[in-house]
Amino acid sequence: MVLAGKLITELGIKSPGEKFFKLFASELHEVHKVCERVHHAKLHEGEDWHHNDSVKHWTYVIDGEVHTCNEQVEEVDEQNKKITFKLFGGDIENYKVLKLILEVIIKDNGTSALRWTIDYEKNNENVDTPNGWMDYLSKSTRDIDGHLVKGENVVL
Repeated sequence: MVLAGKLITELGIKSPGEKFFKLFASELHEVHKVCERVHHAKLHEGEDWHHNDSVKHWTYVIDGEVHTCNEQVEEVDEQNKKITFKLFGGDIENYKVLKLILEVIIKDNGTSALRWTIDYEKNNENVDTPNGWMDYLSKSTRDIDGHLVKGENVVL
């Protein structure tokens, strides 16, 4: 059985890609206000939500169940509009590695898409592949995109 792998999905979005990237790069603390699957988010360690040393604690719903984990920004590539988040603790204990990689793709015709990659390594073969995460990310993307399309400010 495979212990490590990647799950990838690309989703077209209606909002400007730059706006979506900005939300995740500098306004991440607002995501729980526009996404019904994120119940709570708080700064767990550090002074700034977007510093690589800061740790955030998240409460969210996957497959109808409430979960928790900690998250840390591992890398922000402003030029390529790519952010890597490392998840750990809480309900992530069954994985040696669980990373969420967000890439905003600006297409030649002016439209945008998001590519989510889940990079994972399970502790053992009894651990499920994180397929529920892909559904969570897809639905959360739709929530956030809908909010951004309305032209509302992220700060509520």
